[in-house]
Amino acid sequence: MLQETFDKIVHFRRSNRKFDPQVEVPDEVIRRSLQRAILSPNSSNMQLWEFHWIHSDEMLQRFVPLCLSQQAAATAKHLVVVVTRRDKWPERARWNLEKIDVATAGKPEAVRKKGRIYYGKLMPFMYISDPFGIFGLFRRTISIVAGIFRPFYRAAGNAQQRITVHKSCALAAQTFMLSVAAEGYHTCPMEGFDEVRVKRALRLSRAAEINMIIAIGKGTEAGIWGPRFRVPLEEVMVEH
Repeated sequence: MLQETFDKIVHFRRSNRKFDPQVEVPDEVIRRSLQRAILSPNSSNMQLWEFHWIHSDEMLQRFVPLCLSQQAAATAKHLVVVVTRRDKWPERARWNLEKIDVATAGKPEAVRKKGRIYYGKLMPFMYISDPFGIFGLFRRTISIVAGIFRPFYRAAGNAQQRITVHKSCALAAQTFMLSVAAEGYHTCPMEGFDEVRVKRALRLSRAAEINMIIAIGKGTEAGIWGPRFRVPLEEVMVEH
């Protein structure tokens, strides 16, 4: 049963902080897992992400100090740096617009028009920004006024855009880690790293941000620091 398989994968996935140096992780495991990751849900299908796959010995060694010499980084066979690319919104909007035009070919013009408005007008309105925050203020004002009369999406500025894109990247990162677990290997998502130096090492633009760095390998018992504790479901689930 699918639910039983998924349950096993979820329980198998643990943040393992020390990998077996004798066990290699085939490149195809990473490739398949990244292919699954890009199928993840994301905001408006804008796919404002990049996945930097590090597997050369030289780059792996270079990244150990950039990840603050964490054992997970030092013993990893691969690293995947999940990167937000909010700056790519114009080309992603155009890409979606082209796909919509092809997918709706032969359909009523009203159907085609919806897609064109969404990616040709709404997405630019949601993502366009300026150094002074004028567009963000404009979006916020429209939201407040429209929200007086009916439920309305509360559009805002730079901070909201960042949160939206990071959420999408985190969804993809989780899919990737579950996929690696399904392949029989282990991961450790890391937030401890020098973002400035990581961006420099990957030659990223200033607009790009690091969502997380995922270390991959064959986990060891020493890499599990203890039993997995979780607050009881009853304390975090609110039924209405």
